[in-house]
Amino acid sequence: MGDANLFSDTFTLTDINSFKYDRVARLTAHTESGDTMMTLDVNSELFPCTVNDRLQLLLASTLSLDGTKDDGKGWRDVGRGEASLADEYDYVCHGKVYRFEEGDDENIKVFVSFGGLLLYIEGPYKNLTGLRQDYVYLCLKK
Repeated sequence: MGDANLFSDTFTLTDINSFKYDRVARLTAHTESGDTMMTLDVNSELFPCTVNDRLQLLLASTLSLDGTKDDGKGWRDVGRGEASLADEYDYVCHGKVYRFEEGDDENIKVFVSFGGLLLYIEGPYKNLTGLRQDYVYLCLKK
């Protein structure tokens, strides 16, 4: 058992670009403190957004409420009636962390692919260091 929460914060949408692909929007957002920014591709039919929406983002190592590891049990294998973090969020994805880069000063950049939909997040090293994992769950709600 352990804490599944790798990163959690509230972001305000500053830009939405949906010109390149059908049903995909690239969201640009900043935390309220302004120290962390993200660019995230989402399915715009499943999770429609508008500029200035406030989004709660959680990046977690597991969807289990008690923080236990998945142990090969994927998110689709959760039994009916079994509660998980996914129940508390509107948009959930599973993806691979594929790159880290050093940023300016104390910042780092983290890149995650959710089956081709990408997340780029940049912020203080102390806040994002927990993302040094192979796989993460993205949980998002308004």
